[in-house]
Amino acid sequence: MTTKTNPTACLLVIGNEVLSGRTQDANIRFLALGLGEIGIPLREVRVIPDVAETIIATVNECRARFDHVFTTGGIGPTHDDITSECIAVAFGVPWEPHPVAWARMEASYKPGEFNAARQRMATMPRGSNLIDNEISVAPGFTIGNVHVMAGVPRIMQSMFRHLAPTLAGGPPIVARSVHALRLAEGVIAEGLTAIQAKFPALDVGSYPYYRPSGNGVAIVAKGNDPAAAEAAIAEVTQLMIACGATPIQGEPPEA
Repeated sequence: MTTKTNPTACLLVIGNEVLSGRTQDANIRFLALGLGEIGIPLREVRVIPDVAETIIATVNECRARFDHVFTTGGIGPTHDDITSECIAVAFGVPWEPHPVAWARMEASYKPGEFNAARQRMATMPRGSNLIDNEISVAPGFTIGNVHVMAGVPRIMQSMFRHLAPTLAGGPPIVARSVHALRLAEGVIAEGLTAIQAKFPALDVGSYPYYRPSGNGVAIVAKGNDPAAAEAAIAEVTQLMIACGATPIQGEPPEA
């Protein structure tokens, strides 16, 4: 699906609470869809702990492999919010008060309330550009090709809406889909292989589903060529018919 005109992205979900199961990540789907709209396919997601060595090594590995690296989590005021200072180490720059963020945050608190914990949220790698949001005064930031955002979904989403217009993307990623009840993957697997080979620039995915109304399979074709995606799904539709199924355009309803 990715072509020379589409930059690539990786998401690092940072937080022990996600790995422990206490918190269910709600940002991956939002970010994947939002990036697809501006032509930046999300190619990898990693969930990593609040461990400095892991954050530093993973950021450095991923920023060398992908055009954009997004992080969520670890930029709050508590002792385990270490993402920002780890990014500074990864880039080899000082972690210091950001003059604009510091002034904004200091002005938003009553005298004496802008304490050391809150000051951490205005301390960033030198050279960072702020990512604003409408939900809270504490910003995220961008340095190089790394975009550091909050883990709280509403704040992250607001940050991404501010960030997205500044990102150099490519042709939007489009998706076309068809599904059929009472059709097993094994029945159409060989035919799907042939269709994928015919449309190598697309990602043709097969997704079985299980519903009270019956089980089935959905096929999704994704890429940056709408005509190719539509042509591939047309061939999948004919394949389903040939296998005795009744295709239904679009995604199956949620359970």
